[in-house]
Amino acid sequence: MDYQQALIYLNQICLFRSTTTLGLARIQELLKRIGNPHKKLKCIHVAGTNGKGSACAMLQSILTQSGYKTGLYTSPHIIKYNERFQIDGVCISDQRFAQEVDFIKKYYNQMIDEGLEAPTLFEFLTAICFHYFVQENVDIVILEVGLGGLADATNIIENPLLCLIMSIGIDHIEFLGNTIEEIAIQKAGIIKKNSSVVLYPQKNLVYNKIADICRQKQATLYDLQNNVKTKILLQNLESTLFSVSTKYFMYEMVKLALLGDYQIKNCITVLLACHVLQQYGLQLTKQSILKGIQKTQWQGRMEIVKHNPITMLDGAHNIDGIQMLCRSIKKYFKHKKITLLLGILSDKEYQKMVEAILPIADTVVLTEPMSNRKLSIEELEKTILCFHKKVYKHTDVIGAYQTALSVTSQKDAIICCGSLYMIGELKNYISRLEVL
Repeated sequence: MDYQQALIYLNQICLFRSTTTLGLARIQELLKRIGNPHKKLKCIHVAGTNGKGSACAMLQSILTQSGYKTGLYTSPHIIKYNERFQIDGVCISDQRFAQEVDFIKKYYNQMIDEGLEAPTLFEFLTAICFHYFVQENVDIVILEVGLGGLADATNIIENPLLCLIMSIGIDHIEFLGNTIEEIAIQKAGIIKKNSSVVLYPQKNLVYNKIADICRQKQATLYDLQNNVKTKILLQNLESTLFSVSTKYFMYEMVKLALLGDYQIKNCITVLLACHVLQQYGLQLTKQSILKGIQKTQWQGRMEIVKHNPITMLDGAHNIDGIQMLCRSIKKYFKHKKITLLLGILSDKEYQKMVEAILPIADTVVLTEPMSNRKLSIEELEKTILCFHKKVYKHTDVIGAYQTALSVTSQKDAIICCGSLYMIGELKNYISRLEVL
């Protein structure tokens, strides 16, 4: 099997598997057939609605700088499946990815032939993750939850080194529940008995629910709800420099390359995770932690891909993510006119997302992400009429981007957001332009 054949096979799984039932039975059976590789790995498990990808990237960079061979499993990918499987920041090769797909395929087909329920695409990819990282003898795996936590395929792990729960908000209500409390219970499903839990600052309702679950499971909770003193020393489009003091640690000069006000809180939560890992014997020095943070990159999150005009891609695709993005835009671009390139999926809280971000835009370009869940331009346009903005439309994402470029002054900015599908398409297009 070569790489293209692997992609064709994975697309067939997407078409074949239509069930939306959640649970661990399928991944448990699949992993048992390949020797339960997940039981041979040391894992840091990361859940949350927003910020978990950035936190995973920071932790990977820190652990790599500290001399640990570090595996990273994330989702979704922006351009290629390979992005989901990294070791020390390097994606799995096309050839090796095809080999892994071919290996797992045998056991996947066995389950179907025996009349068992077929694993989902994400479960198939999670099996690749565990098998690949065991074969490569990684020291530690950073494991990002795909959806929720409790019934997510990654929750098959039994004794995580650390459970890290980032910002929790409303998203995926069709699977996780209609209230913030119900969603918090799903996210907290990664907490195991006697485990250590690091928690991002949360709303009181969320914090109290997770603290209660920790007590029930006799898990040790480390949080940043109170007594966190942060001082921003420098913040521009190149980097952020800040100092922080908590009851657990103090850092005087933290240099963060990731943009966004919210990344400071993400970073401080990661610093707390490092503190806990140090208590468990990991050799993380202050120097390696700071160097790892400084070197962290995470594509598709307030990522500047072009200058003149500044073009920024951001994967914000829910109301909390959009609100965080808005706060950052006001800080970084307060003297620029903003062209907003917007495409959203129909199963998102798109009306609330529009209400949050339209006030900061001077011009709007609407498009449709490449997904069968896309919100049509016509429906999206209805939600923005009351804002009386100058609106352009193009169903094709690349055509919409070219329109945005044509109507934006060289000294102003284009902000692209609303869907990771759209961001992936734009990232791929702009990357190819750079190569040419």
